[in-house]
Amino acid sequence: MAIVAVFVTWSILDFIIHGVLLEATYKATTELWRPMNEIKFSIAYAITFTSNVFFVLMYSTLVTNKSLASGIKFGVFFGLAAGVMMGLGSYPYMPIPFMLALSWFGACVLQSIVAGAITGTIVKE
Repeated sequence: MAIVAVFVTWSILDFIIHGVLLEATYKATTELWRPMNEIKFSIAYAITFTSNVFFVLMYSTLVTNKSLASGIKFGVFFGLAAGVMMGLGSYPYMPIPFMLALSWFGACVLQSIVAGAITGTIVKE
């Protein structure tokens, strides 16, 4: 149940973050992205779902004291690690504005904290 809840929430947050908040940034850097009709949405959703499975499984197997607080703490650490690696880590290799990399970092942290709260609430001992 946690996997589905996190997937739905992450998908909604992805739409808000990437489809609304960062829309102008993506439009200003169109030369870096696939045209909308070439975006592989099914692959993106499969990757998001797979990431959610691993997030929930890591929490379930590695966290011994399962609670909302533990879920949030797990989400913070997961988000910081993912944000540094995927958000800020993209900047040296891709010709993207630094603010976009910083936004990706922040999005990773935010989404992971929310996912941790959901997972910590649903997954019990």
